[in-house]
Amino acid sequence: PSDKGFDELENVKGNVEIDNVYFSYVKTNPLIQGFSLKVKSGQRIAIVGPTGCGKTTFINLLLRFYDVDGGSITVDGTDIRDITRRSLREHFGMVLQDTWIKNATVRENIAFGKADATDEEIIAAAKAARAHGFIKRLEKGYDTVIADDDGLSEGERQLLCIARVMLLKPPMLILDEATSSIDTRTEIKVQDAFTRLLEGRTSFVVAHRLSTIRDADCILVMKDGRVYEQGRHEELLKKNGFYAELYNSQFAHKNI
Repeated sequence: PSDKGFDELENVKGNVEIDNVYFSYVKTNPLIQGFSLKVKSGQRIAIVGPTGCGKTTFINLLLRFYDVDGGSITVDGTDIRDITRRSLREHFGMVLQDTWIKNATVRENIAFGKADATDEEIIAAAKAARAHGFIKRLEKGYDTVIADDDGLSEGERQLLCIARVMLLKPPMLILDEATSSIDTRTEIKVQDAFTRLLEGRTSFVVAHRLSTIRDADCILVMKDGRVYEQGRHEELLKKNGFYAELYNSQFAHKNI
């Protein structure tokens, strides 16, 4: 659909309100029903649940890959259906499980979303993302040409994707912090980089590790496309419902 005549999102603080939202891909199979959530600027929302539980659906609605069937989603009080998709998405930084590297220099990969970035800005973003160390060890440093299937480890690719977002300084974030295929040493760096990235930003984190979940301002527990429970870690454990079951089976014995 054309974005003509829509507003541009500007000076975003990152207050997000989801008000009585209904959504389903197939009308005969209702998914999200009557879901509401107020997120203040800088808060962290963790999204947890089994594979295929609907975490992607939630992110698709936030980014307007689909529009809600009922209710509304607003950013700083403006309905996202009144905003151009491009300007909405520009205000969300995304680090997803599937890293994406283009066939170009390290410098160009980091500056992918900001072509006019200076060398100082690029290096500062790489340092903040804990990527500067391994970049300096590459044959030509920031001028080394890399590609998706090119010798970099999964963790190094993830650090470059974090550096990309660090450079853009978006007010809101969507993270999938899956680090299952990363070696432990790099994983510590990735976790540290995630922590720095989250500071002061509104974030929606598809959470795989307990520390993220415990520290969240609100946890959305999803199952079968629906938001089953929502609340803070302690509250949800007390309820002794689906979250408690998930927590006890997946996290309680792990030091993560």
